Amino acid sequence: MSSLAQPLPLNSGRQRGWVVPIAAIGLWWLACSQGWSDSPLLVSPQQVASTAWAELSSGRLARALAASLARDLSGFAIGTVGGLALGAVLGLSALAQRLVGPSFNTFKQVSLFAWIPLISVWFGLGDVAKVVFLSLAALVPVAVNTRDGLRKVSPALLEVARVYGYTRWQTLVEVRLPAALPSIFTGLYLGLIYSWLATIGAEYLLVSGEGIGNTLIDGSEHFRMDLVLFGMVVIGSVGWALNALARLAERRLSRRFGNL
Repeated sequence: MSSLAQPLPLNSGRQRGWVVPIAAIGLWWLACSQGWSDSPLLVSPQQVASTAWAELSSGRLARALAASLARDLSGFAIGTVGGLALGAVLGLSALAQRLVGPSFNTFKQVSLFAWIPLISVWFGLGDVAKVVFLSLAALVPVAVNTRDGLRKVSPALLEVARVYGYTRWQTLVEVRLPAALPSIFTGLYLGLIYSWLATIGAEYLLVSGEGIGNTLIDGSEHFRMDLVLFGMVVIGSVGWALNALARLAERRLSRRFGNL
């Protein structure tokens, strides 16, 4: 009886997270093996696995991933630096918030994909245009969350810093920044997600070149659902990996600032 009352292991939640993918793959395999549909659009898991091996062994997957990630990380880096700078200015300066805030609030309401015609005119249709597009995708959420995090620091914390005679720099580094970190990391998460999603959109809407987006385009143009499904799995897996790396960085930076 006592063995039944043992608590679940800590990783049981992660194990349960595999239930839906495994069930979906099982249903997919069953539908193909039992011939529930004769549509050529319903390809088997074995065919997708075979396509995945062909893409991997030929080096096409590595080249496509390298091209897409280079664009994504370049755009994310530029957008993050710009977003942190803009958010810090708006969050720390009441004058900047009054002068620039209304224009920024209007700017962020414009749909990201509405900028593509203007970007394509200014920067062409190649990689430069894609990086600019991805920078915009990352800039807005980073700037908004950085601004909000710095502006919403508890007045009680600021009062304690004033009583202890903290300089402005000490107040920023030891009070405002640690208090704003959760909001800043939320912006970084969103910027990372948006820039990766925008990478695929940019490769679709601008000149595709080499990349995972081009893999999906090739699959759809040739009615190869195995290639399309393979590309979707790669996109989801890369997004999951980027999110995991961001969480690892958050934990390490949080511990570092917590020890200040």
